[in-house]
Amino acid sequence: MEVNIDFKKSLMPLFGNTFSPKKTPPRKSASLSSLHTLDRSTREIELGLESGPPAMNLGGQSWKFEDGQWITESGGNASTKEVQRLKKRNLQLEEENNLLKSKIEVLMDMLTETTVEYHLMEKEIEDMKTQHRRKK
Repeated sequence: MEVNIDFKKSLMPLFGNTFSPKKTPPRKSASLSSLHTLDRSTREIELGLESGPPAMNLGGQSWKFEDGQWITESGGNASTKEVQRLKKRNLQLEEENNLLKSKIEVLMDMLTETTVEYHLMEKEIEDMKTQHRRKK
């Protein structure tokens, strides 16, 4: 038994007999800047940031998003006449779309009916063939 105890004692310095984890380094702060503590107007003054409303260019015309609506950079909304024309066209397209959906539904019904008739006729022909073979 003494041999085992000596053997264990000789291994202890190799592995160490106490658990001592390394100290973790302190975390770096998420932001070294204090800008996040400033309110928006102060940040704009300090950094010269004036983002303004969202803007885009479509079809050669500039648009800005203000007060919940897209308006043209030229200063006004699209003309009332143009809006009415677009609404009318939209209504026509919706009606056409509904008509086409109805036509597709009718065609699908016709196709289903024709397929069922075809399968019934095919079964009838097969039944006639088997009856004819039995008679021979």
